[in-house]
Amino acid sequence: MVAWIISRLVVLIFGTLYPAYYSYKAVKSKDIKEYVKWMMYWIIFALFTTAETFTDIFLCWFPFYYELKIAFVAWLLSPYTKGSSLLYRKFVHPTLSSKEKEIDDCLVQAKDRSYDALVHFGKRGLNVAATAAVMAASKGQGALSERLRSFSMQDLTTIRGDGTPAPPGPPPPGPGRASGKHGQPKMSRSASESAGSSGTA
Repeated sequence: MVAWIISRLVVLIFGTLYPAYYSYKAVKSKDIKEYVKWMMYWIIFALFTTAETFTDIFLCWFPFYYELKIAFVAWLLSPYTKGSSLLYRKFVHPTLSSKEKEIDDCLVQAKDRSYDALVHFGKRGLNVAATAAVMAASKGQGALSERLRSFSMQDLTTIRGDGTPAPPGPPPPGPGRASGKHGQPKMSRSASESAGSSGTA
């Protein structure tokens, strides 16, 4: 565990931050020689980082594995060994030069496929979103129509007078209620006779 932490710190500080600062100085000074040197280093370091992702999983049990990683980074950076330049000139540059056309074709195909996949999934996502929006709108419209239908049925039952209490306010004059001269309703003969008999009694 301690060896892993030390190796990560060495790779971070000496393998990444230190070369990044000197790459900045090379760009700032516009020194082509330094610029090319650090570009070769970054290509080798990118390959080293890619390989490290797998070797850390499968070779971490190997004795002195992390110490070898530290030594390798020091070898890459050393101005005496010039490990990154050596690896680049002997192995990386010839390999990339011979496979450059195939790599470019693969990258173009990968770019086209990723674009097609992005368009395909984008269309599917838009279709799903549109379907969800239509379903939500139809459900909302159905609930609204049901609510309006319930209101209209309540109004109809109130008008028909089938037991539902009438809204507050004066009742409209019906056919059996004729208004008198002064707006008072006329009483029927039987009602007036019953009222007179009760008064005499």
